[in-house]
Amino acid sequence: MGDYKSYSMELGGKTLTIDIGRVGKQANGCCFMHYGDTVVLSTATASKAPREGIDFFPLSVEFEEKMYAVGKIPGGFNKREGKASTHAVLTSRVIDRPMRPLFPKDYRNDVTLNNLVMSVDPECDPEVVAMLGSALATSISDIPFDGPCAMTQLGLIDGNFVINPGYEQKQKSELALTVASTREKVIMIEAGANEISDEKMIEAIYKCDEVNKEIIAFFDKIIAEVGKEKHDYVHYEIPQELNNALYEICPPEEMEKAVFTDDKQTREENVAAVRAAFEEKYGDNEEWMALIGDALYQYEKKTVRKMILVDKKRPDGRALKEIRPLAAEIDLIPRAHGSAMFTRGQTQICDVVTLAPLSDAQRIEGLDPYITEARYMHQYNFPSYSVGETKPSRGPGRREIGHGALAEKALVPMLPSKEEFPYAIRAVSETFESNGSTSQASVCASSMALMAAGVPIKKSVAGISCGLVTGETDDDYIVLTDIQGLEDFFGDMDFKVAGTHDGITAIQMDIKIHGLTRQIVEEAIRNTHEAREYILTNVMEPVIAAPRASVSKWAPKIVQIKIDPEKIGDVVGQKGKNINAIIAAYDVSIDIEEDGSVSICGRDMDKMDQAIETIRIITTEFEKGMILTGKVVSIKEFGAFLEFAPGKEAMVHISKIANTRINRVEDVLQIGDIVRAICLGKDKMGRISFSIKDCPKDARDMGRVVASADPN
Repeated sequence: MGDYKSYSMELGGKTLTIDIGRVGKQANGCCFMHYGDTVVLSTATASKAPREGIDFFPLSVEFEEKMYAVGKIPGGFNKREGKASTHAVLTSRVIDRPMRPLFPKDYRNDVTLNNLVMSVDPECDPEVVAMLGSALATSISDIPFDGPCAMTQLGLIDGNFVINPGYEQKQKSELALTVASTREKVIMIEAGANEISDEKMIEAIYKCDEVNKEIIAFFDKIIAEVGKEKHDYVHYEIPQELNNALYEICPPEEMEKAVFTDDKQTREENVAAVRAAFEEKYGDNEEWMALIGDALYQYEKKTVRKMILVDKKRPDGRALKEIRPLAAEIDLIPRAHGSAMFTRGQTQICDVVTLAPLSDAQRIEGLDPYITEARYMHQYNFPSYSVGETKPSRGPGRREIGHGALAEKALVPMLPSKEEFPYAIRAVSETFESNGSTSQASVCASSMALMAAGVPIKKSVAGISCGLVTGETDDDYIVLTDIQGLEDFFGDMDFKVAGTHDGITAIQMDIKIHGLTRQIVEEAIRNTHEAREYILTNVMEPVIAAPRASVSKWAPKIVQIKIDPEKIGDVVGQKGKNINAIIAAYDVSIDIEEDGSVSICGRDMDKMDQAIETIRIITTEFEKGMILTGKVVSIKEFGAFLEFAPGKEAMVHISKIANTRINRVEDVLQIGDIVRAICLGKDKMGRISFSIKDCPKDARDMGRVVASADPN
């Protein structure tokens, strides 16, 4: 049991320790990762044989959040972890994206990278540990992999970079950057930022790259000592005879004509015609028919890349930096609280915003103690009809969750605070049509929809994506602005950047090659900046340049007041009696926070004002001279009890009811009567005393007609 090896290095001011051979010995590769008190078990396993009938690499990445890692029992009936949380899905994607290109392109064995989070130190994010663990576990395994790679997170606090910030530091940071690298190049970038300049972002990216290179040097020593020899696998290649037959059916110049169009469906029909011609001639050759799909894909890819890289010609005829035709409009959906549609070529997104009380914010049960709810929820849907296909809807997949999270990340820095705008906000991006970078169209549509809904966002946000086609050397490449689907499928990069006129708010970079040079990264950021400026100035701002002054008439109205936190219990009442009475009486919803912030939400401002006044009465101490309206709720021989608000009562002595002597309270008052009374201050016994007869005549109401102030 004690024959395992342990390795340590200092990383961002904390110790990273990796045990190999201590646990999980039957996995192809296993690392028991310790970073501070964060513990993650990372494993890499592969099937013995390739999966039959597929033309892709079947990689699965899992990030398992165990609530025992933070000393909690899961909520819900089962008291057991269920499906992966949104954060777990996004973390899995962050691990998948840099590692997938480093596996052989023709590898068809199932591979699973599993990361079990067993302990969480708030100063050491398990996301970083899982990424490093997955990369090292795969590198020391016998699974073919061109690693290692490494990942670093970076924060920006008070102008200073912080390596791998803890949960508390992340709350203060102006930047949440994640960068993965190989020994030579950057392979993945993910960022959320509060309007960081291009120059600062590039500096931050390459600060992460420096740290990654230190980690890889550490990994190389471990791999040299305990790494296994990589196993052989079944290679998948297209026979040259098949390719020759395909070229005869459709010569290169004909394939160029087939793909050279700005209409996606026309291109697909052209390529389908080539396949049909091949099947007609070689349909009896079962071996070739099993490979024709992949062969045609490779032929189309080779043609598109040659057109771009050699001929400097894009498939739809655009210039390298030219953006497809753009259009924007708002208020498509009549009764939605806010809506907007953004169209870029054959990509079209309609975003719909809904406003609700803060109580409708999404509750989050996770490992981060600082993230317990989501007040802003951005969701993205990608139906099959948007790409001209048909299949049943099975709910959002990891791609949809990732796209929604990216758009959310881009807009969060521009949202008003809860104090400025006490609403929960849900934005839903519906994909009407898709042909490249719907996530960035979602950013544009959502920014406009929020403004149309009257959400006082600070600035407009736009997003755009750049692509890449590379040749044989680092200097042989073409960066493309606004890539369509074809350029994404056959290209080497999808570099998405969102932001305002003044800076970047989000980045997501995916590549299919073994990394990008700094020159390419800088050019992509520069090109997206220019495109973003154009979209904001010429397309979005002419439609809506600033948030509307008020929310839609269909949206609920919310007013926020402050009360003494010590009085919260008085407003709520025993078992919620008081607050429920106010809610029922005035048809409002009420949210109270620990600091005494009270949000009253309703659709009738008169009733909301009455609810506010009732809360003020409950939380205000009686003072001499105060005049209040109350309902008679109890009659005794010595006087009557008035209720001014739920749980707020006072007694009027029989001698203070009328200007003439009365023998019985019932001669003047009945239960249910609404009267005005003035506070006389404290009596000789120190009790608060009220008088009806001493109330000024213009404020007195001795009738039995129930006034509007009556909660019932």
